[in-house]
Amino acid sequence: MTTVLIVDDQPLQRFGFRMLLESQDDMTVVGEAGSGTEAVRLTDRLRPDVVLMDIRMPDMDGIEATRRIVASGSPSRVLILTTFDLDEYAYAGLRAGASGFLIKDALPEELLSGIRAVASGDAVVAPRLTRRLLEAFADHLPAGEYGDAPGDPAAHPRLSSLTERERQILTVIGQGWTNSEIAARLHLAESTVKTHVGRILAKTGARDRVQAVILAYDTKLVRPA
Repeated sequence: MTTVLIVDDQPLQRFGFRMLLESQDDMTVVGEAGSGTEAVRLTDRLRPDVVLMDIRMPDMDGIEATRRIVASGSPSRVLILTTFDLDEYAYAGLRAGASGFLIKDALPEELLSGIRAVASGDAVVAPRLTRRLLEAFADHLPAGEYGDAPGDPAAHPRLSSLTERERQILTVIGQGWTNSEIAARLHLAESTVKTHVGRILAKTGARDRVQAVILAYDTKLVRPA
């Protein structure tokens, strides 16, 4: 059973989400929050599998709430809802640590499959779309933990434990390649690629493939075109 926390400042929107999710045999809504502050508090208390997070809310927006949930080390994964696929809110949500985003007018089956994907550890955003977002907003990259990393990317602390092959695969993940494309172009079995990807996520601490793409950019393994 996948447990979900619904976060939206509109009661009618929360009601609609609850009706949809609770019509599914494999989902249950464990709580609702009307603000980012309440979302952080309830996530810590309820530990849902997935937090369905609206972006624009009073008090604390969904981006800051996502950032705090991820920074707390919570096992809950965040799926954010935004208005457009290529906008600053989607970009900021992914950089805050969300495992993906959906457009607010997504079809019900798209929302349900997105929640299931995030709950199972997958990301809901295609790597190519993540790359397009990063390149579209490259000038927004902060000179923070990774943005000003000098020298050889392989020497970065989060990459130093990777083998040469793993760095190569992280690089092409950052370029938007799928597992099947990696397997075909590098002449590897797809099962081998999946093993490498799992090890990369474990060694770097990336929560999922979306965060691996962001890491590849932040450490300058991949640079905007």
